[in-house]
Amino acid sequence: MPNSKNAKRNYRKEYDNYHSSTTQKKNRAGRNAARAKLKKGGAVVKGKDVAHRNGNPRDNRRANLTVKPASKNRSYARTRTAGKRNPRA
Repeated sequence: MPNSKNAKRNYRKEYDNYHSSTTQKKNRAGRNAARAKLKKGGAVVKGKDVAHRNGNPRDNRRANLTVKPASKNRSYARTRTAGKRNPRA
């Protein structure tokens, strides 16, 4: 995010530095697959987030997936080494 109110977000740089990496592409594909899996299974996912309970977006076992409002799924910190701080939140 930009540091000042007038600075614009540089999406190109953000993509080049982060989103274009092989790891992030695989994570994004895992999140998309999880959403499709729950949707196909009959879960109502419109307007909600598909949450991975253990924080691993590539772990798409049904027991690891749940549907939550965005405010609940994005409300706790993630760390680089530990993933979610509260995995059952």
